[in-house]
Amino acid sequence: MTEQLIESRRHAVAVDVGGVVVGGGAPIVVQSMTNTDTADVEGTARQVAALARAGSELVRITVDRDEAAAAVPHIRDRLLAMNVRVPLVGDFHYIGHKLLADHPACAEALDKYRINPGNVGFRDKRDVQFTQIVETAIRHGKPVRIGVNWGSLDQELLTRLMDENSTAAAPNSVPKSARAVTHEAMVQSALLSAARAEEIGLPKNRIILSAKVSAVQDLIAVYRELGKRSDYALHLGLTEAGMGTKGIVASAASMGVLLQDGIGDTIRISLTPEPGGDRTREVQVSQELLQTMGLRTFVPLVAACPGCGRTTSTTFQELAADIQGFIRESMPEWKTRYPGVETLNVAVMGCIVNGPGESKHADIGISLPGTGEQPTAPVFIDGKKAATLRGPTLTTDFKQMVIDYIERRWGAGARAAESVTLTSP
Repeated sequence: MTEQLIESRRHAVAVDVGGVVVGGGAPIVVQSMTNTDTADVEGTARQVAALARAGSELVRITVDRDEAAAAVPHIRDRLLAMNVRVPLVGDFHYIGHKLLADHPACAEALDKYRINPGNVGFRDKRDVQFTQIVETAIRHGKPVRIGVNWGSLDQELLTRLMDENSTAAAPNSVPKSARAVTHEAMVQSALLSAARAEEIGLPKNRIILSAKVSAVQDLIAVYRELGKRSDYALHLGLTEAGMGTKGIVASAASMGVLLQDGIGDTIRISLTPEPGGDRTREVQVSQELLQTMGLRTFVPLVAACPGCGRTTSTTFQELAADIQGFIRESMPEWKTRYPGVETLNVAVMGCIVNGPGESKHADIGISLPGTGEQPTAPVFIDGKKAATLRGPTLTTDFKQMVIDYIERRWGAGARAAESVTLTSP
């Protein structure tokens, strides 16, 4: 499945964003955005660091006023002091041209600029201010994401297309729907802006496009057309996706279809956090979407049964949650100590019906006793029964077996043995 998806992926021109390649066949990049006041250097740096450590490969920050622009180079310095080197993207609206001109240190510290052609300027000022931003990007060698959003779509363009649609139809034909015309306006806004940026002198390998809407079918329609009519690198995202499961399901449904079509070079799942909620949740969901589709591998998978009347005990649920949390928390360290550990498969099953079989398919799996079954839990490693656990230390014992398995398979000893094998005559 993975090879099939990669082979059918839409070709896009590669764009280097602070050392992270977007497009050109590179792995699909996960990105996120802070919700701190960018003028708060310490608070913003801490959130950027948290997002980066959670796996965000690009992090966008709002640059909306002088205080925010002045803070950007200090945020960069603070991140370097924290040993965090994630590329920073500046999000500009309305006065981006002025902020970049008045704060050259900000323009230099950022790795990419994000601008919206719908609010970069109005009427006669639009082209002038757009040109100023693009020229700044050219001077500093920075890429630009031209991000159309239907909440701030170029109204002059939309009005013109609506008028043309109503007058150009043949006598007996039906004009396109307003929705279809809006889709076309979004596509044209992105493509015309990109063409203008190239005329000014920004090369195609420094341009990324996005066209965000808040409805699943609209997003699919717009990106399919945008992908068909260009080879620019594309950023996917469902804007105003919402909170909790609503935002997750809507984002996964829309982006899953597009990714299956081979469309998309970088993604962000925009989740409205619960009050005081963890911003890194959107990074985790983005990773899980890509990994579930077989496009990338980030963390070991933990398979667990959903439970039924045979599993009235909560032991398997608690163990599955414990193992999943333990793995995710350990991954920053494991990535350096155990290269390849992200491909690990663990199974935590709740009864004898499918438990032993599923456990055998995993690298390491445990089949816990269901209601009325013997209070024993067989553990399978690489398809063979390796041990039987029981008693109050079952969870601790299984976790240690997972650690031991990782050390044997991906630890220094395993790598040394592999090196000897490869160099043997």
